[in-house]
Amino acid sequence: MRSTPVPAPRRGRRTVLAAAGLVAALALTATACEGSGDSASDQPDATSSQAAANGGGKARIPADLAGRLKEHGIDVDRWKDWDKDKWLSDAKDFVNPVIKGLWKPERMQSADEADKRVTTKDASAGQGAGDPDPAPVRAQAEKTPYHRNAAPVGKVFFDSPDGPAVCSGTVVKDVNHPGKSNLVWTAGHCVHAGGNGGWYRNIVFVPAYNDRGRSEAELTDADPTEIAPYGNWWANWASTSNQWIQGGSESGGDGAPYDYAVLHVKPEQGAKSLEETVGAALDVDFSAPSAAEAAKMGAWGYPAAPPYNGEKMFRCIDVPGRFSLSPSLPTMYRIGCDMTGGSSGGGWFRVLNGKSVLVSNTSIGPADNTWLAGPQLGRDAEALYQNMSKTYGGQ
Repeated sequence: MRSTPVPAPRRGRRTVLAAAGLVAALALTATACEGSGDSASDQPDATSSQAAANGGGKARIPADLAGRLKEHGIDVDRWKDWDKDKWLSDAKDFVNPVIKGLWKPERMQSADEADKRVTTKDASAGQGAGDPDPAPVRAQAEKTPYHRNAAPVGKVFFDSPDGPAVCSGTVVKDVNHPGKSNLVWTAGHCVHAGGNGGWYRNIVFVPAYNDRGRSEAELTDADPTEIAPYGNWWANWASTSNQWIQGGSESGGDGAPYDYAVLHVKPEQGAKSLEETVGAALDVDFSAPSAAEAAKMGAWGYPAAPPYNGEKMFRCIDVPGRFSLSPSLPTMYRIGCDMTGGSSGGGWFRVLNGKSVLVSNTSIGPADNTWLAGPQLGRDAEALYQNMSKTYGGQ
């Protein structure tokens, strides 16, 4: 999932208001819903691909889907094969056709967290460019129903060679298609395995997952609209940075400071855009403010590893510090937070001009789950976002 001096918390009224305002601003983005890479100068340093489709043979491919895959020149037998060599060479060309009913509630609950953990050695490698470890912050449960308090936040499900897996994500605005965004922000490692693999398959976004925050036992008999109040949204395009694709690893690696991704999604059922359906989306702040400028940041997500179980949404709010994996790599943001795997890809927000904007996403963290680190979103991230918006946003 996720992999330093944290400035001393600013004393006085301003800091308190910043934290309170962050939560309030996010809540105000939601509307009530009772229903349920080329490196040319004009192109981003990123690679885009239609996400791969079938889950490693775990789901039977319907005849009509097999036909559609063949139309795209894809060998169905090879499609189901997660052999590393074939995965690397073929997955980039795969499409992600909607497989209705694949992500049933029980399959979602079986998904394992996508985890990126740094070792003590990794964490100390760039210590000279970072700040001391932050004090741990205990995650707070988000208020329910989620569609009223944090509608843009949801879960990202996908199939990996090891089976179903889960991350978190956020609905973000599409500046080139106002009011009709189909874009979701998440971590690069939630869509692509990095230097040792390829694109994941069956990538689906579920906004406001488990809307009422029901317990695991209660979800056994829950109405599907409570689990997925806005339905399932399939990624028909995914984009992440070349740095993640080439340098990402199990502990984040050199790709960690570039561990971000944008999905373009379409509904499993329905015709409206994601933003219209959810009623909310967040702006993305690409100014890459320094940790000292950010005052407070909040991380939202669905932690799935113990002591959490992935069924409820949580948040951590803290004053960010700097984290470095290497003096040669860009520094990352870091906050105290005990959220675990599954919160990967979840958005980090700060208050800008009175409203919450997405400024980062959960990338890496330590084995003892005391903090989270996320990339600074600068010009490379903005170029990736703009390319996704302009190329696929209107589809």
